Amino acid sequence: MESLQTFVKIKRKGTGLTQQEFAEKAGVALTVIRKIEQGKGDLQLEKVNQVLKIFGCTLAPVRIRQINQLGQ
Repeated sequence: MESLQTFVKIKRKGTGLTQQEFAEKAGVALTVIRKIEQGKGDLQLEKVNQVLKIFGCTLAPVRIRQINQLGQ
């Protein structure tokens, strides 16, 4: 499974946009894009989903029990 930071970085580069241009298109601050691409942990789910929405994706909380059941 691909990490969030790798996914966003590859997708952004695929669009040919700089971090600044991508941030503007997503409607978030440049620092949000930088934090995502650097794998920082202090991100707001709402902001991450604003960025992912451009690619037709979202993140949602998943209960640990559900993750364990998927691995069985």
